[in-house]
Amino acid sequence: MDLGISGRTAVVCASTGGLGAAVARAVAAEGANVVVSGRRGELAESIAAELPSAVGVAVDLTADGGPEALLAAAAQAFGEVDILVLNGPGPKPATASQLDPETTARAVHDLLLVQQTLVNAVLPGMRARGWGRIVAIASSGVVQPLPNLALSNIGRTALAAYLKSLATDVAADGVTVNLVLPGRIATDRTASLDRALAESSGRSIEEARADSERGIPAGRYGRPDEFGATAAFLCGASASYITGTAVRCDGGLVGVL
Repeated sequence: MDLGISGRTAVVCASTGGLGAAVARAVAAEGANVVVSGRRGELAESIAAELPSAVGVAVDLTADGGPEALLAAAAQAFGEVDILVLNGPGPKPATASQLDPETTARAVHDLLLVQQTLVNAVLPGMRARGWGRIVAIASSGVVQPLPNLALSNIGRTALAAYLKSLATDVAADGVTVNLVLPGRIATDRTASLDRALAESSGRSIEEARADSERGIPAGRYGRPDEFGATAAFLCGASASYITGTAVRCDGGLVGVL
C-alpha cells in the first residue's frame, strides 16, 4: 500500500532504538525523508545511514534547547516538517503512593511539555500548507493504567488529553493528530521491565516473560516492525480522515473498548 508520503519529511523523536527506530524505518521505507534523533548521536547516525534519505541528530529533548536544536537540524537537512512522531523516555517504575511532586513534575515535563514545544514549532507550517501528521508513541496505560508505572500513566495520559484537544482545533486544516498505544512489544524497554519483575518476584526472566505472554490474547509479544507499520499508516495520506484517536497495537491486551 502506497502511503503517499514519498518526499515528505518526518522527524521521529527518540528513534535510536525500540519503537522510535521501528517507526523511523517504516516511514523511510515509504519514501519519506527521516530525521533520526536521540541522545546517542553515533547510533542515530548509524541508523540514518541505513535508510534511503535520512540524517541522524544527537539531541536530548528533555534538556533546555533540545527541541529547538532538533528542529533546526531537520530544517537544515530537509526543510519544513510534514510528519512529527512524538516519543518520550520511559520513566522509572513506581507506584502512585511512592511519588512526590518533584518527580511527577519531571515526568510531566518530559512526556507532555517537551512534546508541546515540538508541536507548537511545526504546527503553523503544517496548517499553512494544509497537510500535516502528528503521531505520538504512547502506552496502553493511557486507557488502562499499568501496575507500577504510575509516572508513565500520568505523563502519557496528560499527553493524550492535550493531543485529543489539539486534534479538534486543527482537523479542518488538513492536520491529523493521533496516538499509537503499544502493549507488550519486544524492545529493550520491555526486556528491562521483565528483568525488574523477575527480580522482584524471585523468578527467572523467562518465567516472567512467559507469565506476561499468557495475559496477551495473541499469546506473544508484538514485534517492533508491527508497531512501526501501524504508526506509519497514521502518517500517510490514506489516514486523512483518522484524527483524535488512539490506535492500539497490543495483541488484544487491553480489556476495555
